[in-house]
Amino acid sequence: MSAAFGIGAAVRRVEDARFLRGAGRFVDDIAAAARDAAHLVVLRSPHAAARILAIRAEAARAAPGVLLVLTPGEIGELGVLRCVTPRHRRDGSPIAQTPWRMLAHGQVRYVGDAVAAVVAETREAAQDAAERIVVEYDPLPCVTDAAEAVRPGAPAVWPDIAPDNESFVFRLGDFAAVEAAFARAAHIARLDFRITRVSANPMEPRNALATHDPAEDRYTLVAGTQLPHVMRNEIALHALGVPTSRLRVVSPDVGGGFGMKESPFQEYVLALHAAKRLGRPVRWTATRTESFLSDTHARDNVSTAELALDADGTFLALRVRTLCNLGAYLAWQGPVSSTNNVGGLAGVYRTPHICTEVRGILTHTQPTAPYRGAGRPEAIYAIERVIDLAADEMGLDRIELRRRNLIPREAMPFRTGLDYTYDTGDFARNMEMALKAADWAGFPARREEARRRGRLRGIGLANAIESAGGPHRNPMEEAAEIRFDSGGSVTLLMGSHNHGQGHETVFRQIAASRLGVAPERIRVVCGDTDLVTHGRGTIGSRSMMAAGGALVGAAEKIIARGRRIAAHLLEADEADIEFAEGAFRVAGTDRAIGIEELARLSYVPGALPPGEELGLSALLVTRPGDATFPNGCHVCEVEVDPETGETALLSYVVVDDVGTVINPLLLKGQIHGGIAQGFGQVFGECIRYAPGSGQLLTASFLDYAMPRADALCALTVLSNPVPTATNPLGVKGAGEAGTVGALPALLGAVVDALRPLGVRHLDLPATPERVWAAIRGAPVTLEQWRTA
Repeated sequence: MSAAFGIGAAVRRVEDARFLRGAGRFVDDIAAAARDAAHLVVLRSPHAAARILAIRAEAARAAPGVLLVLTPGEIGELGVLRCVTPRHRRDGSPIAQTPWRMLAHGQVRYVGDAVAAVVAETREAAQDAAERIVVEYDPLPCVTDAAEAVRPGAPAVWPDIAPDNESFVFRLGDFAAVEAAFARAAHIARLDFRITRVSANPMEPRNALATHDPAEDRYTLVAGTQLPHVMRNEIALHALGVPTSRLRVVSPDVGGGFGMKESPFQEYVLALHAAKRLGRPVRWTATRTESFLSDTHARDNVSTAELALDADGTFLALRVRTLCNLGAYLAWQGPVSSTNNVGGLAGVYRTPHICTEVRGILTHTQPTAPYRGAGRPEAIYAIERVIDLAADEMGLDRIELRRRNLIPREAMPFRTGLDYTYDTGDFARNMEMALKAADWAGFPARREEARRRGRLRGIGLANAIESAGGPHRNPMEEAAEIRFDSGGSVTLLMGSHNHGQGHETVFRQIAASRLGVAPERIRVVCGDTDLVTHGRGTIGSRSMMAAGGALVGAAEKIIARGRRIAAHLLEADEADIEFAEGAFRVAGTDRAIGIEELARLSYVPGALPPGEELGLSALLVTRPGDATFPNGCHVCEVEVDPETGETALLSYVVVDDVGTVINPLLLKGQIHGGIAQGFGQVFGECIRYAPGSGQLLTASFLDYAMPRADALCALTVLSNPVPTATNPLGVKGAGEAGTVGALPALLGAVVDALRPLGVRHLDLPATPERVWAAIRGAPVTLEQWRTA
């Protein structure tokens, strides 16, 4: 096996050969079962809150091409979509489920709530028929903002479940110790801020192809999902009410997921139900507007962060209070983003005492669920922005303030003031490398040059760390299977699923390095619950540590069994058999057999010792020792046009520690993508609802400002790897690292650009209008700034 394809090599993605030629196989490319497919369209509520008084569907049923119309009363046998994250109410009782049925029963609770469904010969026919359904509504008061939802007298989303709209309360940390530290503090910095609501918007929208085999009474769902096995279990057991063996889930090529595609959705269940009723395949594909109305949203928090410091700037304590907007229903892992990663509030600092309280609040909006970073960007935003504010208020240099409080490398393992124990990391070196690469020392001259041109220039920095592959101390298991066929080639069956990360490439690299097999003789299979025994799927930057670790373990099992077979074939003692570079050798001799030849012989009756089973394969279901803590430092520069409020990104440097780097080229791609998504949220992306009516105002790309390629600059990605011992590869998560650091670094740069005008904070998103307004309302006028 060539070292050019091994671990650490910058190998181009093998997947791209088909993607760039239009040969990818996405859900809408699956034609075998779809020639006779009918089309599903869902009728959605135009009201954020309303009672359903009547549904009249006779005209729809009589419309041309209509095969089936489903209303809430006709699908009583279907179950619900449930929340699986255990949380508790303020009184200690378990969180109450919000029954999320396949079609709204009796009442709608957000604009876009599914009310009825039509299946017809064509999508156009189904759409026309859906518009003929008459729904009689009795509109009710609604509330879409979490801060408004907790005020006395606010409309209740679920009066019988949470009359005060508070779904749960999550508290973590030593509150008494934090209070004592605040009492003796020389300075307290306080920051009130919002993290805006966003939509994932993957290139491939959600879609499904459902079939039913009456001979076996067995369903097949082809859908772009990050968690095929989990999706199978949830839908089979809790929505369809059938054994898991009666549902196959196939997730082919997936055009982006970002966390949103981890959840079960109503349309998948409706399509499966319709396929059985009709005895033919049923397709559903969301339009872009429908995606804005039906995909889970993300983020949407209102927080207060307070940092207590002594007179020298040493951090004494941190406390953060957050209202998390859960939407109208509890999504499958809805509370995860707001609670599972709050340990990240510690950042990379020695703050001894930290506490947080998170309140999950129900509103008349779409459910929220994990999205790239899932709470980690919010946590790092809180600590890094309040540090900037503290430095400004105390007259301290923000870099020096961070240096005084960084956790040193020699302190590892380090127990933080909140939940986490970092096993490895060199945070100081991250920051020094980033400062040097970004020429932080030369920034004042660049700022002055920009001022002479009439531009406001700012520089931002954020030290980022996250818990990846969790949950912390109890990471989920993952599966990997290696099968040698009778011709000597290898198939890897992976529980982790690829939706843009390059898994087919990196898993080949790992297998080729460990087994010594040429990469072109290795096939990777994932995303099919009938072929792959088990899998937790791809979420939380866990694939390399969990699936990669399982693959290494399976390779070790292959090699161990291969030694036994080689000892028999080479007539040697097993203890004398060595394995290297794809061959088993008798130590000290030239007698050897390659692993592929050994695999071929393993299928030959009589070639193996009596009682030895034929074939060469290994399955391993295992879990890593703990979550990992990827970390890094982001530095970026922006320039603001004070006349228009428009911000230009000039430079971006990130130094990352993701442990062992399997493929530096793909790593940079992941970092780039994460930064781009963070950039989008900082400079434009924001889901907005109309006050009073709850109407979604950002239901297309005309209104929801996605970032464009020309808005970003060249991104410099440097590596400072400190491998971890928590998994066999020494890897840490990488998929979400870019986003985790981007939010505070970019917003910090904008605020720094406006600092000469006296601006100390700006809430997301930093749109031109909002920046322009901040400049016009600043304590220092532009004329005063120009003449300073």
